[in-house]
Amino acid sequence: MGLKRNIQAQSTIREQCRELVFSDSQCREIMKRLLNDCNRGLAKQTHKDAIVKCFVTYVQDLPNGTEKGKFLALDLGGTNFRVLLIELSENHFEMRSKIFAIPQHIMLGSGEQLFDHIADCMAKFMKEEKVVNETLPLGFTFSFPLTQLGLTKGHLERWTKGFNCSGVVGNDVVKLLEDAIARRGDIKIDITAILNDTTGTLMSCAWKNNNCRVGLIVGTGSNACYVEKQKNCELFDDIDNGSGQVLINTEWGAFGDDGSLDFVRSDYDREVDRLSINPGKQIHEKMISGMYMGELVRLALERFTKEGLLFGGKGSELLYTRGRFYTKYVSEIESDPPGTYANCKEVLEELHIKHATEQDFVNVRYVCECISRRAAHLVSCGVATLLNKMDDPHVTVGIDGSVYRYHPHFHNLMMEKIGELVKPNIRFDLMLSEDGSGRGAALVAAVACRKRR
Repeated sequence: MGLKRNIQAQSTIREQCRELVFSDSQCREIMKRLLNDCNRGLAKQTHKDAIVKCFVTYVQDLPNGTEKGKFLALDLGGTNFRVLLIELSENHFEMRSKIFAIPQHIMLGSGEQLFDHIADCMAKFMKEEKVVNETLPLGFTFSFPLTQLGLTKGHLERWTKGFNCSGVVGNDVVKLLEDAIARRGDIKIDITAILNDTTGTLMSCAWKNNNCRVGLIVGTGSNACYVEKQKNCELFDDIDNGSGQVLINTEWGAFGDDGSLDFVRSDYDREVDRLSINPGKQIHEKMISGMYMGELVRLALERFTKEGLLFGGKGSELLYTRGRFYTKYVSEIESDPPGTYANCKEVLEELHIKHATEQDFVNVRYVCECISRRAAHLVSCGVATLLNKMDDPHVTVGIDGSVYRYHPHFHNLMMEKIGELVKPNIRFDLMLSEDGSGRGAALVAAVACRKRR
């Protein structure tokens, strides 16, 4: 009995975690609802009220390997942003980049302050790279919900990821950046494309792999884009010109904002949402992404401790502090080889819990597995929905983001679950993107320049 106790999580904890495990029928219901929401986003009549917006990106052509030249990329999508200088020639790729921080007061200040800060950092980078006298094409990755009106025109729908700059929502962010550059007067930049990180991920992977048709982010946030037939995109203005296809940015993080995921949400999800800076918004994302995963685990651990199921009922101030169980802890704990608990022990000690037993380690790991597996299955439902909708015989899904990249089992969990949910005629593989939001931005700019030539 002693051995079994160490391998299995306590039955009461397993029972309490049952709500975090999706059944096959729940997965299929999620897919049905997401597909319905995507179709509403694509249709002219329902787009305005659609929860999953399915924005047209105006990116129509994928890289074909003939792109060449020097390009700048700007990647803004979180508390840091990057400026990149990229040189492309046939099958050759050279990149130099620099990361700049965005201080909290700028994240919550005015839009003018934000774009002036970005223009300052870009000027600094261009001087360091000695390209300040050249007018280079720029691909601008802007990883927030955008309504695009063209390849170089995008209006911010709403801020996410802790940003709340005034005077930006509803305005064209390309124009705001151009104005900030003009205010400086010492650099010349030709913004040839605005995109989000999912589009960049898809483009970056498509440069290496012709089958790439889906771009996916599972990191601080979660989103996906895919290649849709032009005829299905009722909002695409330029219906007569074009390649017959266009990239669609789903903005699936908002899936569930109308209550359609309530049937699979837990009390932990509701609590995370209630205390977030955008209650009632990005419900799907809050069940998946790195910004929230650690907190979901912490809430479960706190509850089980207070119910006397963990740590002999004795927690710690840190365990009971919001935001103190980091998502990286989940990956670390699940990286322990079976039957060993070195990482788990270390994490708990960081949280000032030094009295944990081996059974506690097993239970903590089980809670982490339930939350991360649920995230992987929710992402898999989304990917399978897009694959079935496109119905191409062989598709590569390009993926970026810290959760997919660093969680030890996320890839395998997704491979297995998508395999169960896609039509039997569809072959798929998952490809880790190498720097989608940087390289991808340059590639969108490069493809746009290739078409101008």
